[in-house]
Amino acid sequence: MSEMLLLKERAINTIQLGESHFREFKSAFTGPPEKKTQRSVKDICKDISEALVAFSNADGGELLVGVEDDGEITGVPHSDADLQLMLAAPSTYIHKDTPIQLSVSSKIDLNSKAVLFFSVLKGSGEVYQLSDGRCVRRRDKETVPDTPRNIYFDYHEKNSREFDRLFVDGAQVADLDLTLLQTLADNYLRGLSIERYLQQIGVAQYTESGLRLRNAALLLFAKDILRWHPRCQVRVLKVEGSELKSGEQYNVTSDEQVSGNVFELLISSWETLRPFLASKTKFGADARFVQQYLYPEDACREALINAIAHRDYVIQNGIDVFIFNDRMEIRSPGALLSTLSIPDLESLTGSHESRNPFITRVLRENKFMRELGEGLKRIYNLMEENDLERPTLTSDGTSFTITLPHKSIFSKKQTEWLSLFKVFDLDRFQKRIVALGVNDREIAPEDIYNAMNTDDRDTYDREVTALRSLGILQEVRKNTEATRISKRDKIPKRKIGRFRIRSPKGVDQESSEKGVFVANLAGDADKEDLRKAFSQFGRISNVILPRPHKGFGFVFFENKEAARIAIRKLDRFPLKGKEIKTDKVRPKTNINFTGVMGND
Repeated sequence: MSEMLLLKERAINTIQLGESHFREFKSAFTGPPEKKTQRSVKDICKDISEALVAFSNADGGELLVGVEDDGEITGVPHSDADLQLMLAAPSTYIHKDTPIQLSVSSKIDLNSKAVLFFSVLKGSGEVYQLSDGRCVRRRDKETVPDTPRNIYFDYHEKNSREFDRLFVDGAQVADLDLTLLQTLADNYLRGLSIERYLQQIGVAQYTESGLRLRNAALLLFAKDILRWHPRCQVRVLKVEGSELKSGEQYNVTSDEQVSGNVFELLISSWETLRPFLASKTKFGADARFVQQYLYPEDACREALINAIAHRDYVIQNGIDVFIFNDRMEIRSPGALLSTLSIPDLESLTGSHESRNPFITRVLRENKFMRELGEGLKRIYNLMEENDLERPTLTSDGTSFTITLPHKSIFSKKQTEWLSLFKVFDLDRFQKRIVALGVNDREIAPEDIYNAMNTDDRDTYDREVTALRSLGILQEVRKNTEATRISKRDKIPKRKIGRFRIRSPKGVDQESSEKGVFVANLAGDADKEDLRKAFSQFGRISNVILPRPHKGFGFVFFENKEAARIAIRKLDRFPLKGKEIKTDKVRPKTNINFTGVMGND
């Protein structure tokens, strides 16, 4: 029993870690710092019951009463009789038909002060309610109201939800990867033993018969995972075509399978999948060979991590990744939980539910996962940033699938049109604006906002200014004329055409003649430094510095003469400790517009 994690030590560790989605501190005092008084027993009991019900309806957690939000131990100064009433709150203030699963409910002494320590498991069979019928739920660091419908889950999910918390007979610490565990324990709190770490994160519990391991401990850390779960694996299949065929027409050209505990799987499955994401190797602008990827790497990795963390481990199937010619499908065992819906997830409002709370908690606290509910949002954003169509989500009775399409948001005609502007190395927003100009279409400000999927005026001004400075976006209607038409026809001014995209013929030459190529820039030189040095020769329309800083940049004037004078006068001009070099802007110069500035 020498390795048993004492309750007092566990509480101290919890305080050191601070409040989180899984930890809550409550004070037994009220009032300003100089006039603090004891809170009423009734109010403290209400806090206890609300916190424990919220944890039960979320992912479980720990509550310490007598500790301030900042971790200061102030204690509970009430009488022993009052303390007993508080310890009884989980029975008296929680609905009798929905008793919570308390694993700890005790008074302990910390710094010679009484502290109440509660620990509760995530609920698995029902919605938990307070004695007055209210439902609450833990969301990040807050207890918030919720409805039984949102919290309720189907009875058939019970086994799935309970799996990672179930104790496994015969499993011992020696069955785990001790090297990995000690590293994680040291990262958690230096000096913590493996046995205590397992108990601190909730995947093991000390009993009279010794340390008992939950399924989560084996799934996360087992040395030989196939002994405990024969389908803890990821299978990656490359399919020739857009649909999977069978028999003589079977069109799988590569079939690779990897197994391992969750931590091993996170690494080995990604190493197996990643080579399939590359389309080809090409000679890059910086004279190096670079690989182009069909899908954003981080989006694929995030989808794979979510599948491993949230799959149904009761189902004896692995995760399948199908790589078709036009899309990637990541299919994980287990239908979408009944508390979630596809529209909820697609709304990207952070809806989430952990099927495997112990696994997701460990992955989250070890930085393998982001904030709960943020993974899908990141996947969607990355696809959008790469001008790819939105992912699709599907769920049937046995699996949940996320599909990442390899299809551009631009039509074939728009893609051909954009290729004419390749010399300008447009950023993603600028491409969307230029794509609007196919067939010499007039472009309204609202079209530009919609194309960029934003209402931010600064973004609009930045991108429009950059394209106008380069002569690509041409104004066809002044603001005053747009205002007059708006009033006359009773049309919102944002819907009135103001611009056209100018064909690249002539744009290169005209814009380059107004520009200065600046080389040999100091690493700490910025746009303001360039503007200050060059503005003495004329009005500057745009200053461009590649990101990351590569030692060169561009300055564009409003007229050609100013550019010619600046090139002659500022060659070898000392700037930030280095002599800059100036030259004409060549039409084929590879310009990075991610750092553009607006008109001066």
